[in-house]
Amino acid sequence: MTIKVILNPYSNRWNAQKRWGEAEIALRDAGVKFDLSVSERPDHIVDLAAAAVSKGFSTIVVAGGDGSIGEAVNGMGKKWDEKSPFPVTLGLLPLGSANDLIFNIGLPTDLKEAAKIIAGGKTRALDLCKCNDRYFVNNSACGLEPYVTTKHERIHWIKGMMRYLVAAVWAIMDKPEWHGEVKWDDGEYKGPLSLVSLGNGRRTGGFFMTPHADPFDGKLTLAFGHRGTRMGLFMALPKAFNEGKGSYVELDGMRELHTTRVSIRLDHPSPAHTDGELFESWITDLEYKIFHSAVNILVP
Repeated sequence: MTIKVILNPYSNRWNAQKRWGEAEIALRDAGVKFDLSVSERPDHIVDLAAAAVSKGFSTIVVAGGDGSIGEAVNGMGKKWDEKSPFPVTLGLLPLGSANDLIFNIGLPTDLKEAAKIIAGGKTRALDLCKCNDRYFVNNSACGLEPYVTTKHERIHWIKGMMRYLVAAVWAIMDKPEWHGEVKWDDGEYKGPLSLVSLGNGRRTGGFFMTPHADPFDGKLTLAFGHRGTRMGLFMALPKAFNEGKGSYVELDGMRELHTTRVSIRLDHPSPAHTDGELFESWITDLEYKIFHSAVNILVP
């Protein structure tokens, strides 16, 4: 059976294009028959994934990073009515910078091992999340987290994890904050907000924003709160690298919980993102829900 591979050559600052030859050899050595499509512009992966579903491909492998995966899932979702089974199986070739979903699911970053998983055909049912009209599989947020992303996109002289860290420091110095209302299954909060993060996975951009999330449990993990000073935010920053004890969600003013629905209303617009891809405009209203075990993903 031939699978569809969608390559985002821009992932990890064109490193995905440089490594495609290595990935292609790994797929062929593993005996994977594939048809390749290459993204040529922003959001092109959405169209390529939707077209692949229409053409009858039963498996789509994303060769790129977390943003590429998010785009592909949204393209697949265009052919889904949210009641029937998801139309295709998802596979991953880790060619991004952070590869957070790969980490959160426990998949290998080695391309040869990734190709063997694709060839093996074994799947596990992954939760799928939705924010307004956009699907995501790893993370979404408003407030400080996507505000950091707006800074990250302006940094071109640094690569890798350091780029995320510099962007975070830059954003904290601006000290953006909002007042708003956050509601979930059995509770609500009204008051000041520094950040609101929704995780299907534990890690995003190298930070453990929802450190107790499980992408297979049927729950959104909601982390939110307010830190009133720059010093308070800077104190939280290193703790966002802690997955276990000592996480930033343990600090005063912060909270983490598990739920199936979340609604957010902010007093003024905030940037927002799904799987690292910013919304076109800043927004005040966000609605979240989760589809338990909706997407079959290739695993060891």
